[in-house]
Amino acid sequence: MSAGAEPRRLPDEGRPVDEIFAELSDLAVDDRDWRTGRTFGLVFDGGDDVRAVGRDAYVRFMSENALNPVAFPSLGRMHAGVVAMTAGLLHHPRPSGDVGFMTAGGTESLLMSVKAARERGRARGVTEPKMVIPTSAHAALDKGGESFGVEIVRIPVRADYRADLDATAAALDDRTVLVVGSAPGYPHGVIDPIPELAALAATVGANFHVDACMGGMMLPFMEQLDEVVPPWDFRVPGITSISADLHKYGYTPKGASVILYGEEARRLDQVFLFDGWSGGFYASSAMLGTRSGGPIAGAWAVLQYVGASGYRELTRVTLDAARRIVAGTRAVPGLDVVGEPDMTLLAITADAGSGLDVFAVEDGLGARGWHLDRQSGPESIHATVSRGNVAVVDEFLADLAAAAADARGVRADDRSTSYSSLE
Repeated sequence: MSAGAEPRRLPDEGRPVDEIFAELSDLAVDDRDWRTGRTFGLVFDGGDDVRAVGRDAYVRFMSENALNPVAFPSLGRMHAGVVAMTAGLLHHPRPSGDVGFMTAGGTESLLMSVKAARERGRARGVTEPKMVIPTSAHAALDKGGESFGVEIVRIPVRADYRADLDATAAALDDRTVLVVGSAPGYPHGVIDPIPELAALAATVGANFHVDACMGGMMLPFMEQLDEVVPPWDFRVPGITSISADLHKYGYTPKGASVILYGEEARRLDQVFLFDGWSGGFYASSAMLGTRSGGPIAGAWAVLQYVGASGYRELTRVTLDAARRIVAGTRAVPGLDVVGEPDMTLLAITADAGSGLDVFAVEDGLGARGWHLDRQSGPESIHATVSRGNVAVVDEFLADLAAAAADARGVRADDRSTSYSSLE
């Protein structure tokens, strides 16, 4: 079967292993080769050694079922260890294994923040709950709103692309169960005014969640490197919960995020309990029931292997690469970076009147083998810089300048943006 062929029905007889793997290679022929560093985002590569540790631990526990840690206590112990390690990094006042849960990713963590806020709202009599979030907040929060019946109110961002405090305050009322700030926000890589947002949420008794899915495993190490980091973690009064993805800048195998709660009662708001069927008591900490133990073991193993000193070095080289890209982008006539990124996410845009269409620039980069996402508000191309991109910064900047030169006076016909797709 060649790449792109229609799927066939289940074969009557099993096929030879070498034939199957040959076809897998054929199917992947059009995939982006992230190993070259020419893909920004989607894959976070900590290096051959880190990848091997995560892979081997994942495979060792991939068949164990995290639905029931009574049957597999090893998964319970590793889960508690991962949660405790993350809580310590985020300055939780009680960094232990019972202050949060692992989830399958940032989307599930954000879904759980919405569910927990709705439950707390119900306890105080809110029947038509709403959340107040900036336009830069992740789309998974809207998914959570639709899933749990929480109205979504999006407020504008300021000229610096951080949440507008006056607009947030004006949107709050006694129906508000959740306010969210990002550390940093995905689109522009900037950290919202977390202390001020937390204080506003407290005025109406709402939960305040910090979406640190991107920053949770980098911002602590930036601070350890004496970088100036705006306040965002549990040292800020009023934070109810924080989400941090380990499979991003923690470089663990995919399927590993953590959501932490400041108080035990808020953690329990996330849990689903049911005993009204014939199968026995059912408890679920997140959306999934059955899930592989692989991501838990992979995360535990990588965190142990890399350690704080290793993460400081990964952070140092990645931060340097991102800053070189920002400076190099601004050196290209007609191009700029949106705002002033606080970390290693950035959006490249075209200056008004420059004769450049940034989507045409992106077309040129794509033709040269690079993958960056398009986004709007403003129109830009997004780069999530990670360790895997460090070695190719100079090559990228050279191709960026060449693509910009080729794109002058050209407008791309395709104006679509593509953070994700249905198929």
